[in-house]
Amino acid sequence: MNTDEQFMQRALQLADKYAGRVSPNPMVGCVIVDKHGKVIAEGAHKGPGHPHGEIDALAKIGGRAPGATIYVNMEPCTHARPGKVPCAVAVKASGATRVVVGSEDPFPGHGGGMAALRRAKIKVSRALVEECDRFNRGFLVWAATDKPAFTLKAAITLDGKIATVKGNSKWITGEAARDDVHRMRNSHDAILVGVGTVLADDPRLDARIPGGRNPIRIVLDSKLRTPPTARLLRGARTIIATGLRADKAKQAALEKAGAEVWRLKLRANGQVPLWELSKELGRHKILSVLVEGGGEVHASFLTERAAHDVVLYVAPKVVGGPAPSWVGGAGVGTVAAASQLRPLGPPVYFGPDLRLRFVPQD
Repeated sequence: MNTDEQFMQRALQLADKYAGRVSPNPMVGCVIVDKHGKVIAEGAHKGPGHPHGEIDALAKIGGRAPGATIYVNMEPCTHARPGKVPCAVAVKASGATRVVVGSEDPFPGHGGGMAALRRAKIKVSRALVEECDRFNRGFLVWAATDKPAFTLKAAITLDGKIATVKGNSKWITGEAARDDVHRMRNSHDAILVGVGTVLADDPRLDARIPGGRNPIRIVLDSKLRTPPTARLLRGARTIIATGLRADKAKQAALEKAGAEVWRLKLRANGQVPLWELSKELGRHKILSVLVEGGGEVHASFLTERAAHDVVLYVAPKVVGGPAPSWVGGAGVGTVAAASQLRPLGPPVYFGPDLRLRFVPQD
């Protein structure tokens, strides 16, 4: 890893401290390095209403950085707001002579920062572009499509099971892997499950880590079978997506328990339509969703090509038999018709358990 990549990696670390807290904005960290290679300021965007990463860092050195290099994982914005200086303007005024950028900002009216800096005779370079794009995938997908990015996640045995033949699933993976899942929950805007998971496990769907924040809960429940006593209704916003003809009395009981009920026209197979739901989530500025299944839900996302990422925690255990798998559905008739996934990055071990990450093939 070269020097530019090292400083960009630090910018990502700074931004990651506020993961799950900045929507609908991107996560942005900034490192300012003087001409001798010394870090003179660091900053990060902490959430809506707070200064952007570059502004936060520059404020710590009086807005001046003559001859410096500024590292930022998202290109400085050009968005003019009342009482706010666009980041590209602040960088130009700082006297910095070089800016290293990770991602390009596609949001209408915000992008163009790199071009503006080049016009001001400031040298602009890129570093860790793919990593930065992955880091802010939720924002980039939403900015381009008005829909959130969906990550499918499952804890499975070597034979792909998520429970035993009697429905027991606690615990397939060890504590270290489960802690990593809670970190993922903390970094996503929302968690999505099917009503089958709610009825079988009564999950809390929270982020049980120090300083964690609980994401929004989303339940696919075409017939409103979610009990008003379900644990996920406590302590965080919960959205239950159902059909147009779902029972109104059940809706009233769930709303009394604190849930939001969203009615959508169901698909011909009686399932909640993922395309329409994703558009509604995007309209509510929910940018990243962790899909925790179960198998029918995962199958729907893969079949409808709605998934952007797949994360599997694999335990060295074999269940066997007709136990539930992490992907259900009707299945395909030929190998050629199977969903194609591409590995992303190296495997990561959590004790004996293995984390694998994939992206769907285009």
